[in-house]
Amino acid sequence: MMKQQWATKLSTIVNPANVKIDEPLEQYTMTKLGGSADVFVMPSTEDEAAAIVKYASSNDIPILLLGNGSNMVVRDGGVRGIVLNFAMLDTIRIDGTTVYAQAGALIKDVSKEAAAETLTGLEFSCGIPGSIGGAMAMNAGAYGGEINDVIVHSTVLTLTGEKLVLNKEQLELGYRRSIIAKNGYYVLSSEFELQKGNQEEIDAKIAELTFMRESKQPLEYPSAGSVFKRPPGYFAGKLIQDSELQGKGVGGAEVSTKHAGFIVNKGGATATDYIDTIKMVQATVKEKFGIDLELEVKIVGDEPAKN
Repeated sequence: MMKQQWATKLSTIVNPANVKIDEPLEQYTMTKLGGSADVFVMPSTEDEAAAIVKYASSNDIPILLLGNGSNMVVRDGGVRGIVLNFAMLDTIRIDGTTVYAQAGALIKDVSKEAAAETLTGLEFSCGIPGSIGGAMAMNAGAYGGEINDVIVHSTVLTLTGEKLVLNKEQLELGYRRSIIAKNGYYVLSSEFELQKGNQEEIDAKIAELTFMRESKQPLEYPSAGSVFKRPPGYFAGKLIQDSELQGKGVGGAEVSTKHAGFIVNKGGATATDYIDTIKMVQATVKEKFGIDLELEVKIVGDEPAKN
């Protein structure tokens, strides 16, 4: 009953076609796993997004912000409350060396558009599958670059729907962390400052990084990307490889034989399989090396109902 009430109210804030009840989330996650959202809503403007957050806050309705689903595992029991998706907030603008991107824009698309304007600084993100919002929350990085290198400021919503503009220092960006993740803010947009570069060098760098990614990562299977953070002084993938876990897993989930830092959905996996495989990896590495592998991916939602 509550789901219908929430959906009815949300349909006065956004286009009713963008409000869905009991929406399967497997179609929005890179693992192709997960249960359903009580209510799934996609705002088409930043003001709509703010109105949704204010409504949820004033009525104590939990919100989960789901971006491109590249760094998240949704449990099989699904998500209670409202799942908010910013995919329609995907504007990208370039003015000189300044790049503006809304939260729903994919960071690899921003990288591509910047490169087309002979701007350098975002090449590292050409293969990152996440959205700008997700990239900001975790200070996404790859191949020696990270968001912290190029960010100017981000516009976010607080948990009560108020807008804040946070500069680089206020964002508190570190290795896979930010004030955004710490305080549960919702990113609306971000502005980056790049530099004019050499087109041939930019294109060559992107080609090199694309080749490295495609040759080393198991892109042929659904996955949540790199599952674990890098332990100080070690590499998670090397520890897992040395634990002889590649090719092992639970159900349809498996530690990739191509890159041990990835867990893939080989087909027919459940989110529970995926999470149990994560736990198996953590337990084995702890037993063999005494090292606790910390999650880079976020696990959300409810456990499935027991029969």
